[in-house]
Amino acid sequence: MADIKYEIQEEFGRISASAKGWTKEVNLISWNGAAPKYDIRDWAPEHEKMGKGITLTEEEARRLYEILGERFS
Repeated sequence: MADIKYEIQEEFGRISASAKGWTKEVNLISWNGAAPKYDIRDWAPEHEKMGKGITLTEEEARRLYEILGERFS
């Protein structure tokens, strides 16, 4: 499998943390040099390993925000 290159451009915050030190985070990440996307996934303490996650374009992130706003208002 090819190496995945990523650059965390902005860290928005942590959603949760596990007993092993992994954290579920929301970040803006450029994957393999592409335009950055909003990203939600689990990370090892120093961002050296990652779990499966979801990436969203700005439009998708805005729509998710609207959906959650309707749910929790």
